[in-house]
Amino acid sequence: MSEDDGFLGLKLYNTMTRTKEDFRPLDWRSGAIAEKDRRVRMYVCGPTAYDYAHIGNARPVIVFDVLFRLLRHLYGADHVVYARNITDVDDKINARAARDYPGVPLNEAIGRLTAWTAEQFHADVAALGCLEPTFEPRATAYVSRDDGHDMISMITALIEKGHAYQAGGEVLFDVTSMADYGRLSNRKLDDQKAGARVAVDAHKKNPADFVLWKLSSPEEPGWDSPWGRGRPGWHLECSVMSEALLGETFDIHGGGLDLIFPHHENEIAQSRCAHGSGTMAEVWMHNGFLQVEGRKMAKSEGNFVTIRELLETEKFGGRKWPGDVLRLAMLMTHYREPIDFSVRRLEEAEAVLARWRRVATDEGATSGSEFSSEFVTALCDDLDTARAMQILHRHFNLGRWAEDPMLRHEKEAVFGFDNSSSGFTDPAQRKAAASIGLSCLNLVGIKLNTSNELEEGEMAQIAKRLAFIRDKNWAEADRIRDELLEKGIQLKDGKDAATGERTTTWEVKR
Repeated sequence: MSEDDGFLGLKLYNTMTRTKEDFRPLDWRSGAIAEKDRRVRMYVCGPTAYDYAHIGNARPVIVFDVLFRLLRHLYGADHVVYARNITDVDDKINARAARDYPGVPLNEAIGRLTAWTAEQFHADVAALGCLEPTFEPRATAYVSRDDGHDMISMITALIEKGHAYQAGGEVLFDVTSMADYGRLSNRKLDDQKAGARVAVDAHKKNPADFVLWKLSSPEEPGWDSPWGRGRPGWHLECSVMSEALLGETFDIHGGGLDLIFPHHENEIAQSRCAHGSGTMAEVWMHNGFLQVEGRKMAKSEGNFVTIRELLETEKFGGRKWPGDVLRLAMLMTHYREPIDFSVRRLEEAEAVLARWRRVATDEGATSGSEFSSEFVTALCDDLDTARAMQILHRHFNLGRWAEDPMLRHEKEAVFGFDNSSSGFTDPAQRKAAASIGLSCLNLVGIKLNTSNELEEGEMAQIAKRLAFIRDKNWAEADRIRDELLEKGIQLKDGKDAATGERTTTWEVKR
């Protein structure tokens, strides 16, 4: 490995090239940026703030949280920047706000709805063990700005460069103005259809042309612009926010497979044409689809389930599910593969965690900064969490090797011990193996609670409190702290020395 160009063994599958590539961050390759100022820069499309996030939304949040953690492990926490946006201007938001807040002026109703939705989202992903991103921009903050990093400025640039035109009360991107439009999705322009949220109208030069700006009625949210009072198109938002926070070209752009076309394709078109660049992001990563019990998740199918329902109700499988179980259920499959999310899968994940927790407790294991090189290597192989979890089985099975000859050959893969040697049941070896297992789990965002056990509801309260602290809702955070104290659970806030994330520890005195 050569650290001079930033390659530290990480290989990622690039949707743009359809190949697995060595990851070399732009700042390391430039040669002009001082080591202390180098950053790995990643952008991931976040939620549209109009309802609870469903379990399908949780998959990219967890996948790219693991990648965020791995990048911090490899390059250092201060050298990784992760932006995940919140879309808070959208026609779906307008419709839901009008429905849920009748009689309230629409702009006020939208503000209430998006604030409430963002708060629920933060609490949900905190319960799933996800770190806060470095930046969480909201689209409305980037429509018009004095610094020029805004949507109106990008539209102006696209019009001036001949890539956009005004027609029918809208500003549209002319897809024929970009020679290689469709490269990410591998679609020929003649075969493409207009994407989600884009109407096919007679005023378009080409049916695939997409909206950059559309006029707003007096009741709808809007901003003054050279083209009239209006609001931005969906695709434009991410192009502007990523450029403002990460630069015209950055390292990694992530999201679900469903975003490849039209959203990511149109982001690329806007960004490259506005900036005159050949690349928007060096690596494009997309996680696979999720279906529930073998069927596509849909409200019409009756299998639509939110993160909140899984955590707090008995809708799925007749019981509540802890956040670490939901997280492991995602990590047991490679991120690019489809997932069949089922009760059986959750039961399997819960049983695995219970077994690992029991072993770690029995062996007196403690998490530290020592990791299995084989585990890290698996993660560096295009985030192969499925293989990484198999490696953890071996660490937590060390105590069984003496009794089970079929497991003895795995000893060398974990510690490099000679297969003919004895000492499989040595307490120090078992403790060391389980401790490394705990550390590896921490690296992917799962913390096994091996002492001071709490009930599921109490763990959920702690996760909610962390979300309230992040949102500076001190009153609600203090309320939860006092409620837990009445139950004999004393909380202590701090930061994880390895990751820098906010943490809470506790002491149970029931």
